Amino acid sequence: MKNKIIYGITVGVIGVMLAGAQTAMSAAAWMLPETGLQMESQAKQAYVAKEMGKFFHPQPGDAKPAPVKFEVPDGWIYRTFTVDGLKMEQVQNPSGKKGRVLLKLHGGGYVQGLHDRHRQMGVNQAVLTEAQSLYMVHYRLAPEYPFPAALEDAFKAYEYILNQGVEPENIIVIGDSAGGNLALELAVYLKEHNMPQPKMLILISPLTTFANDLPSRGYNMDRDLVLGRNASPLYKAVEDSTYSKGTDLKNPQLSPLYANLTGLPPMLIQAGGYELLLDDSIELMRKAASNDVDVTLTVYPGMPHEFSLMMPELDDSVASFREIRDFVSRQMR
Repeated sequence: MKNKIIYGITVGVIGVMLAGAQTAMSAAAWMLPETGLQMESQAKQAYVAKEMGKFFHPQPGDAKPAPVKFEVPDGWIYRTFTVDGLKMEQVQNPSGKKGRVLLKLHGGGYVQGLHDRHRQMGVNQAVLTEAQSLYMVHYRLAPEYPFPAALEDAFKAYEYILNQGVEPENIIVIGDSAGGNLALELAVYLKEHNMPQPKMLILISPLTTFANDLPSRGYNMDRDLVLGRNASPLYKAVEDSTYSKGTDLKNPQLSPLYANLTGLPPMLIQAGGYELLLDDSIELMRKAASNDVDVTLTVYPGMPHEFSLMMPELDDSVASFREIRDFVSRQMR
């Protein structure tokens, strides 16, 4: 089997510096399965509760969930580099469509950094979108760096990609949770500054407002077993955000739900029916449609926040992956 190449690069205003090279063990590239784990509704909820309980609140005697380990697929190339102080990662897919780029903006409530679960999902999404290059961004985090620090970093990454000669119509921006908010912030910022938009936005369980007054923030507070108040500690990052400190919570640049979305690219929104941020997605769909944006929203019944990231083995997750593949295929025709 071939070795993949992993190396580091620093990009600054004075040029490029190689920071070392190494090879890593080979790994087969991910393939979209035909189906996932299928269960009737009650059994599925019991499965979600058990798996997320072990993940967030392990009890004595519980088998710890196997950690996700990022593996660069055989024949792919991975590098880390910096752009004027911003750390980025790039994974190159030898089977991707020439010039097609996926810019991934990770979730984590603006307080958690890029980790292997996001990296591995990024590689899977590069397969789904047939991207030749996947870029992931280590944007600055709250509370040390509140709004608009992450937006500035996302724009720097997007501008870097454009400066590599990539055409905007070949760029797909994908964001999950807080990363979905950041993807929308970026699109609104590009519009305000007369910059070219990417080809599309793919938003997975996006946070679209920091105002925290949408109904699902209440009625799904306990049903969401990933972001609800009895699940992840990230619930506090939504309830009392440190990223939004000092900014009007309905500032359209921070909470794009209140922005004029006219002129934004086509967007696919995916949400779980039980998730805390369900209404963020529903209201975004309504706003985008009223602003003449090509928008698709799919709500996966009974699923919590970020279900495809946390439980990719479920059939609902496989269906969401298939939807991303098909959406990109339609938009890129």
